[in-house]
Amino acid sequence: METKAQKNTIPEFRAGDTVTVHYRIIEGDKVRTQPFEGIVIAKRGEGVSKTFTVRKIGADGVGVERIFPLFSPNIERLVVEKTGKVRRAKLYYLRGKVGKQATKVKERLFTSSVPEQSVEEKAV
Repeated sequence: METKAQKNTIPEFRAGDTVTVHYRIIEGDKVRTQPFEGIVIAKRGEGVSKTFTVRKIGADGVGVERIFPLFSPNIERLVVEKTGKVRRAKLYYLRGKVGKQATKVKERLFTSSVPEQSVEEKAV
């Protein structure tokens, strides 16, 4: 039997990352999943009340922001599409940008934290 903490495993992400949040929408007696893809512009809160804000550019260049509770049971899945390289914890300045500039964040390249084996160790 799995606990709620095991069921709702959220990957590590931070401001500047492009994520897709698969959120469960309940309309009357129907349940559907709605994906929301955008850039994480802020994470805030402590403990169970942590939230994160995702901003996307919708139709006609209109910016749409949505605040998600991090530990919500309605989040079915969270996928980190791209990791962003930013120098701020809060990216509120993206609200003033329009069009392509509003979605431009440099991509962060990962360096492996596991030391690579030397050629001699592989041969043995």
